[in-house]
Amino acid sequence: MDHLKETVNSITEEVINLRRDFHANPELGFEEYRTAEKIEAYLRELGIETKRMAKTGVVGLIEGKSSHPVLMLRADMDALPVDEANNDLPYCSECPGVMHACGHDAHMAMLLGAAKILNAVRGDLEGSVKLVFQPNEEVAGALAMIEEGVLNDPPVDAAMGLHIWSPLETGKLGISPGAIMGGLEIFTITVQGRGGHTGYPETAVDPMIAAADIIQTAQRIQTREISLQKPTAIMFGRISGGTKANVIPDTVTLEGSVRTLYPDYEQENPMERLKQLAEKVCAVHGCSCTVDWYRENIPLVNDPDLVRLASACACEITGNETLVTDLSCMPSEDFSEFSARVPGVFVFLGTGNKNKQSDYPHHNPRFNIDEDSLPLGVELLVAFTLRFFQEGEVITEK
Repeated sequence: MDHLKETVNSITEEVINLRRDFHANPELGFEEYRTAEKIEAYLRELGIETKRMAKTGVVGLIEGKSSHPVLMLRADMDALPVDEANNDLPYCSECPGVMHACGHDAHMAMLLGAAKILNAVRGDLEGSVKLVFQPNEEVAGALAMIEEGVLNDPPVDAAMGLHIWSPLETGKLGISPGAIMGGLEIFTITVQGRGGHTGYPETAVDPMIAAADIIQTAQRIQTREISLQKPTAIMFGRISGGTKANVIPDTVTLEGSVRTLYPDYEQENPMERLKQLAEKVCAVHGCSCTVDWYRENIPLVNDPDLVRLASACACEITGNETLVTDLSCMPSEDFSEFSARVPGVFVFLGTGNKNKQSDYPHHNPRFNIDEDSLPLGVELLVAFTLRFFQEGEVITEK
């Protein structure tokens, strides 16, 4: 597509305004009713038919001159239960206790901008674009859309997603093959002892000691049992137990997470290792325990051929290959559920700018983006789509 950069620049103000509107009106997962209505109205004005999925999710289809292949472009919609601290912003959250502290407002705005550009040239597209606005990413909402058939009718051949990334400088893009974001399991360990008086500890069985030992000993799993080439993080985030300083409690509860950054996490099974360790440590202390856990996200794995296409696009539109870098990290993302079923590529879009105070961590109450990153994201979505329709047939036939 000729003059793509100029076309993107012509709608940049519109994309910024969309992002600010979403930011000022954040909604939690599966509660994105206003957000969904805004997206639907925008797409329908473009002449793109939409349908609802997974309660508040929105799906639109841009049909090109060829119906296949089908490329899915996905943006997440939900905000976080965080009270925004950026009260001086003219577009700060108008919903107390809720804010877009992870960039999903930007993701939606960029995808709508890309949809406008792609829809204008739909007659030249060698395939179709499925636009997916997904609710509840923070709690694995992708599965709800998959269960309702988002990858079908028409069948999706490949998928792409972008994520605004404040640890990466504005103007840079992070694109890597293989596992790039962590799998995530959430666990609760309940240690059962026998309560008593702290003045007579010999008459009790103290679950505090056992719980402390579990926390210390669990570190050997990630440093001594699993290869350092397979990054594993076992983290304890909450300890609860007891009612008074001089009372030994009956139980102590530990809560935490296990993150893994490799595709064969099931082979290493760190969560099962943690369960066995906790049971043995408790036995040493005369206690027992129950271990409950659930998997929230699997590792996000990028398809190497799609990474090649995305990297080529990124180098072309930035004009500087040094701005395209390898990036992988431990946070989890439920785009992983899409990329586990069809070839997928997930790209990090730098938005960190210390001078604009857009370098705060994600989920921080002062999180904000550098809006100069928005046109680059729109351009990459469009450029990748066009290149995929030119070269993606080989990938989808693997």
